[in-house]
Amino acid sequence: MGTRSAASACSANDRRLLGKKRRDAVSRQTHGGLPPREPQFDPIAILLEANAERVRHLLPIKYARMKESPFAFFRGAVSVMAADLARLPNSGLEVQLCGDAHVQNLGSFAGPDGNLVFDLNDFDETIRGPFEWDLKRMAASLVLAGRESGHDAAACKSATQAFAGSYCRFIGEFSRQPILRTARNQVRRQERAEPIHAALRQSERARPLDLLKKLTEPGRHGCPRFRDRRPLFWRLRGIDAREVLDSLGPYRESLGPEHVGLFDLFRSLDVGFKVVGTGSVGLRDYVVLFTGNGPRDPLFLQIKQETASAYAKYLPNGASRHQGRRVAEGQRAIQPLSDLLLGWTTIGPHEFLVRQLNDHKGSIDLQLLRGGGIESLALVAGELLARGHARSGDACQIAGYCGPGGKVARAVSAFAAAYADRTEADYRAFRAAIKSGRIKAARNGASH
Repeated sequence: MGTRSAASACSANDRRLLGKKRRDAVSRQTHGGLPPREPQFDPIAILLEANAERVRHLLPIKYARMKESPFAFFRGAVSVMAADLARLPNSGLEVQLCGDAHVQNLGSFAGPDGNLVFDLNDFDETIRGPFEWDLKRMAASLVLAGRESGHDAAACKSATQAFAGSYCRFIGEFSRQPILRTARNQVRRQERAEPIHAALRQSERARPLDLLKKLTEPGRHGCPRFRDRRPLFWRLRGIDAREVLDSLGPYRESLGPEHVGLFDLFRSLDVGFKVVGTGSVGLRDYVVLFTGNGPRDPLFLQIKQETASAYAKYLPNGASRHQGRRVAEGQRAIQPLSDLLLGWTTIGPHEFLVRQLNDHKGSIDLQLLRGGGIESLALVAGELLARGHARSGDACQIAGYCGPGGKVARAVSAFAAAYADRTEADYRAFRAAIKSGRIKAARNGASH
C-alpha cells in the first residue's frame, strides 16, 4: 500500500461510512455554534501581531483599506478568524484549504491555454486543515458582502444555505466520480451568474499591453521602465533591484523542467515595488518586467512575500519549510489550471511566491450582487470549494460526513450570520483603535 493511509486503502463506501462516523465526535449541527470569546481574546492585538513581519510604513495603507467597511475589515483580518475557528470543534477531515476563502478572492484570469477561467485566485493562507474552515469563512463573507450590497437577513440566509448546499451536493458527486475526472473538472455554469459574467468580460477586455502602458514609460534607448506612482508603485534601483534579479536563479530551479525553457526565452528589463490588495498590504511585493519577442511581448512576474499561514500555529503539522513553496504547492493542489510560471524563491531572510502578474484578471463587483446575483455566485463558490477539496482530500469521507446537505447548510448559514455580527463588532473596535491612536491608518492612499 506504500504511504497510503488506512482510510484511503478502504473502498469508497467504507470511507463514506468512516466520514459518517465522524459525526459521533462532532455533529453537523455543532458547526452552527459560535460561543463567546474568552475575556482575554483581543482581536486588535491578534491583528497587530499578524503584521509584525510586514513593511511598517505601508501598514497605515492596509488599515485605511480595512476601514472602508466591515467586509473590507474581514478581508484583512484572516488572523482573527483563524484564532476563532481554532477554538471550535472540528471534523478532523483535512483538505488543502484555500485559507482565505471569501467572495473577492474569486475571480477570472487567463489559464495556461489562454482561455479565461473563473476560480479561487488567492492562496496566501493555504494549508492543510479541517474542510469546514473554508466553508465558514466563505459563508461569512457572503453575509458581509450581501449586507454591503443591500441584501436583508433573509436574502443572506438564502445565499449561505445555497452555498453550503451546493458544496455538499458537489462533494457528493465528486465522491462518486473517477478521481482523475474530478481533478480535471471545470466549472461550466459560471457564465449564467451576472457577477461572474462581468468578471469574465473584464478579463476579456484586458490585454497584455495594458499593463505595459499603465506601469511603464519610455526609458534609455526606448526600452520601457517602471513609472514612479508612489505611494502604491515605484521603481527599484541599485542593490535593491539587483537582489530581486538575483532571486530569479533560485526561482528558475523551482520550475518544472517543462517550463524552464519557456522562462529562459524572456529577458529582464526592470524591477518595481507594488502595494497590493487589502490583506496583502505591507508584504514585500516586487514586479519584474521581461521582454520576449520584441517590445510588444511583455511579461510581468510578481515576486510576493509569503509569511506563515494564519492557521499554522493552530495546526499540529502547520510548519512549512518555505512559505512561498507552501503557497505554490497548495495552489497546484487546489486548482486544475495553475500558472505555467508558478514557483518560489528567497530574498535575504524573506520567502516569496513567484507568479505572473496576470493581465487578464477580473474581480467580483459587490454592486452586481444585488438581486439574485449573490445566490448565483454562492452556488458557484460552493462548487469551486468542493472541487478543490475533492482534489486534495478524501471526498468520500467528507461526503459521508455531510450527508444530503440540509443539516450542514443550516448550520453553516447560522454560523455565517453570527460571525458576520461578530466581525461588525470587531470592525467597530478597529475603528475605535484608530481613533484612540492604537492603530494608525493613512488619511489617503487607500484606493487600490
